[in-house]
Amino acid sequence: MELPLVVGVDGSDSSLQAVDWAVDGAARHGLPLRLVYASLWERYEGRRPSFGTDRPAEEVMGEHIVASAAERARLRDPEVKVSGEVLPDDAVSALLREGHDASALVTGSRGRSELGGLLLGSVGLTVAARATCPVVVVRGSERNRQGAFGRVVVGVGEAAEDVGAVRFALREAEARGCVLEAVRAWRSPAHDHADHPLLADDDGRTYEERASAILDEALRDLVRGRVEVEARAAEGPAHKVLLSASAGADLLVVGALRPHGHFGLQLGRVAHALLHHSECPVAVVPERT
Repeated sequence: MELPLVVGVDGSDSSLQAVDWAVDGAARHGLPLRLVYASLWERYEGRRPSFGTDRPAEEVMGEHIVASAAERARLRDPEVKVSGEVLPDDAVSALLREGHDASALVTGSRGRSELGGLLLGSVGLTVAARATCPVVVVRGSERNRQGAFGRVVVGVGEAAEDVGAVRFALREAEARGCVLEAVRAWRSPAHDHADHPLLADDDGRTYEERASAILDEALRDLVRGRVEVEARAAEGPAHKVLLSASAGADLLVVGALRPHGHFGLQLGRVAHALLHHSECPVAVVPERT
């Protein structure tokens, strides 16, 4: 049985964008779609008595939000199997638990209760940092969200650490029938040879060649001609290189190390910057060490 795409919904415009993105993704991959609304209404409103007919307002609102999102999904693609549930839990805990039986978790970039000035809602950030399955935060312009560019970009760190991210990006590019662009950023410690331009040039070539070798290693056993691949070694800080690439991408994929046995927040500087500033949806793929 295929694991569903799970979407966190809360009625915000951002979560509705996530629903639209997830419907299209479920259709491409032939997956069911599961919509989840989570709230601790029982803690704040109390459990309703077994003999009573009144229901907590938050629970009723949650059911309405899920039903509305499900109807939106069915109208967007009637072929996608949709289910939904209201869970009496905080959003982060509920989504992390759902992630154990999901092909991926999908969230919007900002929740209903988030302050407008925040770059990324706390739920999306925490889930991306702790989930055991891939997490997609749907952000960026409509053109990027709708797949207008025909390009999936994957950031490649050390090859041995980013196998999961490359595989995820490859599957996405294959399902979309688009180009896979694999990017490895590199930097030369130019200050070491500031008075010797020739030595600096030699260092630059060395670092660029190493970046190209890492790209070759990361792609060698995974691509096999299934999609058109562009490998690019680019000079500059990784987060700036990838943010620039996001402007012309439909999806940006990065890995996030999850050390074995460590359950705290695990989100590096690069992934953190992309989740806040990317111009297209971002997928964070956990990599076990």
